[in-house]
Amino acid sequence: MLKLAGQIDEAVAGIRRQYQRRPRVAIILGSGLGGLADEIDPAIAFAYSDLPHFPRSTAIGHRGRLVCGRLADVEVVAMQGRFHSYEGYSQQQITFPVRVMKALGAETLIVTNAAGGVNPHYRAGDLMVIDDQINLMFDNPLIGVNDDRLGPRFPDMSQPYCAQLQQTALAAARKHGIVAHRGVYLAVKGPNYEPRAEYRFYRQIGADAVGMSTVPEVIVAAHASMRVLGISVISNACSPEALSETSGEQVVQVAAVAGVKLRKIVLDVLPTLAV
Repeated sequence: MLKLAGQIDEAVAGIRRQYQRRPRVAIILGSGLGGLADEIDPAIAFAYSDLPHFPRSTAIGHRGRLVCGRLADVEVVAMQGRFHSYEGYSQQQITFPVRVMKALGAETLIVTNAAGGVNPHYRAGDLMVIDDQINLMFDNPLIGVNDDRLGPRFPDMSQPYCAQLQQTALAAARKHGIVAHRGVYLAVKGPNYEPRAEYRFYRQIGADAVGMSTVPEVIVAAHASMRVLGISVISNACSPEALSETSGEQVVQVAAVAGVKLRKIVLDVLPTLAV
């Protein structure tokens, strides 16, 4: 971790050559949800491949760009696609963009993902506002020597997702007539979709949805003292007793359709963060 500060400075310097404003909000757009970044205007976009120390996005439905500009009249920096353990990246590589967005000035992180619903009340296309998380990745981006310039050795995780932002998001969902639950997100490394026995296990230990991202990014956001709002698009219902085959393409398709709902909530939440 001691090398991170210098790498962050180099990435920020690369961005600052074209983008000098200070974003208030960082946004991570997950599988099939990148369309919201196209509404940022005026937009300055950077391919990940052009930014120092950024990995390359190889996952389905992840465009691989960092987009800076205004959305709902709020200055934002958005990841149009993220990184995952199953792509072969370390937890520190996966979360590096969160560090960079924080260094650019963002104090709030909105993180989105596509997830399988293990709660039997969830249906494909529903949204879930994340209230808490379970880390079954058996890894952590904070392992190693801590750099106190980036955050404390033992960050508190008693409330990784801001309760006030949850309420704001749920109120926006009610306003638009959108089905939005509040639940617990569980993260695994992937890349395979889980067998029935694992879905049963996840439900027994308190998970409502399961995916392959988000948890490392939120751990780093907590380390960096950022407020976090997390929203999952339920891409498929994972009932162990009626489990059907799932493909990455199907997940992206459902997430893209449900992304219209997500867009409405994010655009309602953003103006509340401008003050």
